[in-house]
Amino acid sequence: MQTHLVLTIIGRDRPGLVNAVSEIIAAGGGNWLDTRMASLSGQFAGMLLVAIAPEKTDALVVSLHKLEAQGLRFIIEKTDEQTPVSGRTLRIELIGLDRPGIIRDISQVLAAQNVSIAELEGERVSGSFSGEAMFKGKARLTLPDGLNVEDLRQSLEAIANELMVDLSLEDNAPLVLCD
Repeated sequence: MQTHLVLTIIGRDRPGLVNAVSEIIAAGGGNWLDTRMASLSGQFAGMLLVAIAPEKTDALVVSLHKLEAQGLRFIIEKTDEQTPVSGRTLRIELIGLDRPGIIRDISQVLAAQNVSIAELEGERVSGSFSGEAMFKGKARLTLPDGLNVEDLRQSLEAIANELMVDLSLEDNAPLVLCD
């Protein structure tokens, strides 16, 4: 049985950060399973999942924390099992004029129907013709058993009209990275 470590990393972005983390994980006997990483406003931010033998876990955690001397900060959570994702999967995409509250308002509709956000991406982009600031977002959702997709669609379309964003909902589609 493997122990799983969920790591959150943040630090000033610079070349070699991912290599430094991956070298320590490999040297400690860990297996890098899954990751999400990005540079945001000059800061490197990442989340990753590592599997490791239980007897090697504490030594790996100590080794990773040594990277804090290089300006990285870690939050590390241990778990003994991966929870399988269950339920119907949908993909949602939206684009509209950028303004505060878009994510809050959409996530409020999802939470009210007990929909889980498995993945979320968003970015501010320039409008192709107008040059105005636009918000573009994509998410992969997991629906609870028994939720009527048409009810969810209607709720999302209503909030999309209020927010003046274009929104699409696709059944069982994988998350597609932003262009």
